[in-house]
Amino acid sequence: MKVLLDMNVVLDVLLNRAPWVSDASAVWDAHRDGRISAHLAAFSLPTIFYTLELARSQPLPDYEDNLQIACAIEAKLDAIVIRDLADFDQSPVPSMVPAELLKRLATAGPAASQPTTGA
Repeated sequence: MKVLLDMNVVLDVLLNRAPWVSDASAVWDAHRDGRISAHLAAFSLPTIFYTLELARSQPLPDYEDNLQIACAIEAKLDAIVIRDLADFDQSPVPSMVPAELLKRLATAGPAASQPTTGA
């Protein structure tokens, strides 16, 4: 079967957007496994390109770190969970280590408190 993937389905996978990421990932896997032939509209690539360009404009020296920041910005995420806070000390998106996130989840109940920047 040949299918066209809407850009939002692709971004759901790339940005790990809940609640859609599970189904979108399964579709992505079906393409990767050869069960379907997935195609993108021509404008999909420039949309991804803009996210990559956003990463280039971020303040950190490491492009991959900046790409994570750009994805967090695009997905409107609350925080980035990382191991080394110093790597993200200039990030416009708050960061925290996994232990901090788990602590907040345990003490905050259903709605975790707002993240802080990792500086």
